[in-house]
Amino acid sequence: MAQERVAGWQVYRRLIRYSIVYWPYLVIAVVGLIAGALMQPLFAWVIGPLLDKAILQRDPVVIQWLPLGILGIFFIRGIAMFVSSYCMALVGRSVVQTIRGDVFRHLLHLPVAYFQQHPPGKLLSQLTHYTDQLANASTRGVTVLIQETATVIGLLGLMFYRSWQLSLGFLLIIPLIVLVILYATKRLRRLSKRAQNSMSDVTQIGNEVIRGYRVARIFGGEAYEAQRFEAVSRQNMQLEMKRLMTELLSTPLVQFLVAVALAAMVYIATRPSTLDTLSPGIFMSFISAMIFLLTPLRNLTQLNAQLQTAIAAGESVFKLLDEPSEPDQGQLLPERVSGRVVFDQVGFSYEQTDKPALKNISFSVEAGQKIALVGRSGSGKTTLANLLVRFYDYQQGNIYLDGMKLPDIKLKALRQQMAYVGQDIVLFNDTVRNNIAYGVMQSASEERILAAAKAAHALEFIEQLPQGLNTVIGDNGVMLSGGQRQRLAIARAILADAPILILDEATSALDTESERQIKAGLDHLLRGRTTFMIAHRLSTIENADRIVVLDAGEMVESGTHTELIRLNGHYAKLYAAQFNEPLAA
Repeated sequence: MAQERVAGWQVYRRLIRYSIVYWPYLVIAVVGLIAGALMQPLFAWVIGPLLDKAILQRDPVVIQWLPLGILGIFFIRGIAMFVSSYCMALVGRSVVQTIRGDVFRHLLHLPVAYFQQHPPGKLLSQLTHYTDQLANASTRGVTVLIQETATVIGLLGLMFYRSWQLSLGFLLIIPLIVLVILYATKRLRRLSKRAQNSMSDVTQIGNEVIRGYRVARIFGGEAYEAQRFEAVSRQNMQLEMKRLMTELLSTPLVQFLVAVALAAMVYIATRPSTLDTLSPGIFMSFISAMIFLLTPLRNLTQLNAQLQTAIAAGESVFKLLDEPSEPDQGQLLPERVSGRVVFDQVGFSYEQTDKPALKNISFSVEAGQKIALVGRSGSGKTTLANLLVRFYDYQQGNIYLDGMKLPDIKLKALRQQMAYVGQDIVLFNDTVRNNIAYGVMQSASEERILAAAKAAHALEFIEQLPQGLNTVIGDNGVMLSGGQRQRLAIARAILADAPILILDEATSALDTESERQIKAGLDHLLRGRTTFMIAHRLSTIENADRIVVLDAGEMVESGTHTELIRLNGHYAKLYAAQFNEPLAA
C-alpha cells in the first residue's frame, strides 16, 4: 500500500512539473475554485438570518437585503466556476498535448528491440487512451479536490461556529470514512491497471484485423478473430464492472456514514436541553451545512476512483518515457564517407536467447563494391544489415566505416550515409512527393524528385495518378500495387544519394518487364556506391563483386558467383535448389 501511495505521488509530482508551466491559468483557476466553493457555506449561513430575522422577527432591513444577497451568492459562484473550469480545462488539455507529444517523440528514438517486445496496440493505447486519461488527474482531479475541499472546510467551519459541541460529535465518523476510502483506493488502483492492460489487448487485436483484413477474409478467419475480440472485450468489460462496482459502493457507503452522523446530530439537536441553546435559524443553518456536506464528500469519494484510473495510466505512460533511447554516444560527424566497411570478428545475440545470431563475422568491403548476403532463412543476413545501420549494437568484435568504429559515429550522421529498400515497404498516408522526398529530403527540388522517380521506373504511373506527385496514396500506399509501392521506395533511396545502399530483395515485387527496365537504373545508381544486397533470388546477385554466404550465423563461404559455383559448397547447393540444376561433379 505504501509503495502504491509513493507511485501515485510520483505520478502527480511529474504532472505538476508539466502543469506548473501554465501557472498564471492555475492561479486564476485556484482563486476561482476557492471563491466558488465558499459560496455554499455562505448560503448555509444565510439560512440563519432568513429564519430568525426575516421570517420570525420580520426585520425589514434583513428582508430587503436577503434576496439580493442570495442572488449575489449564486452570481459570484457561477462566474467563479466558469472561469476556474475553463482555465483548468485549458491547462489539462495543454498538459495532455505536451505529454502526448513527448511520448510520440520518445517512440521515435526508442531502440528497435523495444518495438519487438511491445505490441503495437499497447503502444497506441499509451499514446492516445492513456494520455487522455491523465486529463482527469491534471484537470478534473485538481478542480474537484480544491473545490470540494474548500467547501468541506467552509461547511465544517460554519458548523463549529454554530455549535462546536455538535460538530465534535460529527468528527467521530471521520476515521470510518478514511478507512473506506483507503480500501477503495487500493482496490481501484489494482483494477484500473488490469482494465487498462485488457484495453490494450482490445486495441491490439483490432489493429491486427484492420491491417490483416485480406488474410482474415481469404482464409476464413472472421469467426476466429471475432471470438478473439469477444474474449478480450468481455474480459475488459468484467474488469471495468468490478472497478465500477467498487466505485459505486464506496460512494453510498461514505454518504451513509455521513447520514448516520446527521441523524445523530438531529436527534441530539432536537432534545429539549439543546433546543434551549439554539435558535431555529442557527439550528437550520447547522443542519443545512451538514446536508450540504453530502455532495462534496460524495464527489471526493468518486474523485478517488477517477484519480486511481488516471494514476494507473500515468504510471504506464511515464514508464514508457523513462525507457532509455537508442544509445548514441558517438561524437564523429562525417559529412560523406567513401563507403569502405570492415567486419572484424563481429558477434551478436538477441535479448532473451542463448543462441548467437552472428558468430565471428569477418570480411571487408571496398568503397563502391556490391556485396551480396545469401543464406537460408534465419542465417543472419538481415541481422547483419541491422547492425550496419545500428538498429542493434554488436556485442563482440567491431564494425568500421572508413576506419571509424560505428559506435563512435553520431547516429544521425551514420544513417545519413545509408539508404534502404526492403521487401516490407513502408509508405505513409501522404502525397507521392512527400513519400519520395521523405525526412531530411523534404527540401529536394521537383526536378530531383522527378529524376529519382524516372530512374526507379515510377514516373509513368505517377503521371497517371489524379494529382500526380500530390496524390495522397492512403495508409501504407493502399491505393498502389505492390510493384508501384516498391518503386516509390526505390525512388526514395535514389533521391537520398547515400554512399551506402542496403537492398533487401528490392525488386521482388516487380513484374518481369518492370524489373528489366528498372535494373538499368539500379545498375547506374550502384556505381561508386557500396551496396549490400540481401538476396533471396540468387539470379539478382550473379554480378555482385562478392557474395558472402551465411549459415546459422556464421560466414561459411565468400567469393564471386563463378568462384562459389566452382567451389561446389553451400552456395552451389542453394543455386542448384533454386534453378533445379544438378551440381557439378
